[in-house]
Amino acid sequence: MELSVLEWIGYMASGIIALSMTMSSIVKFRWINLVGAGTFATYGFLIGAYPVMLLNGFIFSVDIYYLVRIYSKTQLFDIVEVRSDNKYLLKFLEFHDDEIQKFFPGFIYKPELNTISFFVMRNMHVTGLFLAHRTNEHVLNVGLDYVIPEYRDYKNGKYVYHRLKDRFVTAGYHKVVAKSSNKKHISYLKKLGFSTPEPGVYEIEF
Repeated sequence: MELSVLEWIGYMASGIIALSMTMSSIVKFRWINLVGAGTFATYGFLIGAYPVMLLNGFIFSVDIYYLVRIYSKTQLFDIVEVRSDNKYLLKFLEFHDDEIQKFFPGFIYKPELNTISFFVMRNMHVTGLFLAHRTNEHVLNVGLDYVIPEYRDYKNGKYVYHRLKDRFVTAGYHKVVAKSSNKKHISYLKKLGFSTPEPGVYEIEF
């Protein structure tokens, strides 16, 4: 049986709503849910199902409200430097190991390499961990730049590689190098301004 245009709209709206429920990032959830609710509200209007239209119109409005709050809210970034044997650091790595392995396959924590190690904070909430070591006098090699799922909106990266730029320069670093084979991580690095001198290697100069 051939589906009508209205049925396709209904199925598409259902699929978008279902997709939004799989998002770990609250920002991605709100955006995708917004599209799904808007499509469902339109579907409800077109078929005369006004309760469906009103409910999804309400959800659409709620998504807009929270997105405005998210993007207008002032976020205070900071870092907390930690020693290589810090107990919270070790617990953090253990707890997030499965996710870390997705973006940094084969990552093994080597405390002796920690030239720089700090947690990234947003409004005093731990949102990520940065570990790096000096490979020569002026190069900092990133071992781990992990952001927890709820905060993967590039703001952590912009803070580390752009707002902390002077801090790295003062410490004597002229270049940061990261290696990656993960498509999402590569996209993250490129969006932050990293170039590719050779396959699998990404760098940003200060």
